[in-house]
Amino acid sequence: MYEDRDGSAHAAGGYRTPGMADILGLDTLLAQMMAAIGLAMVFGNGFAMWKQSRGEGPKGFKGVYRPGRARFLLVVGILISVWGVSGFIG
Repeated sequence: MYEDRDGSAHAAGGYRTPGMADILGLDTLLAQMMAAIGLAMVFGNGFAMWKQSRGEGPKGFKGVYRPGRARFLLVVGILISVWGVSGFIG
């Protein structure tokens, strides 16, 4: 085995030997996790906004609904999910 200028290892035949990230698929896994976290934030905050618009709240909990916070986290969730999905494509 020898190393290229970029530090990647190659076998004598010229093909690149897979690294641990390639074997486990960590790049794809990270993109899937980011998309899942973003979508969970979108659905959770969207559901909270929908329940509040109907005049309902969480059962057994009394608290103040903060529409600015829910909208902010909804937008953050959209950005994170777009980032994760773009990891699949790119």
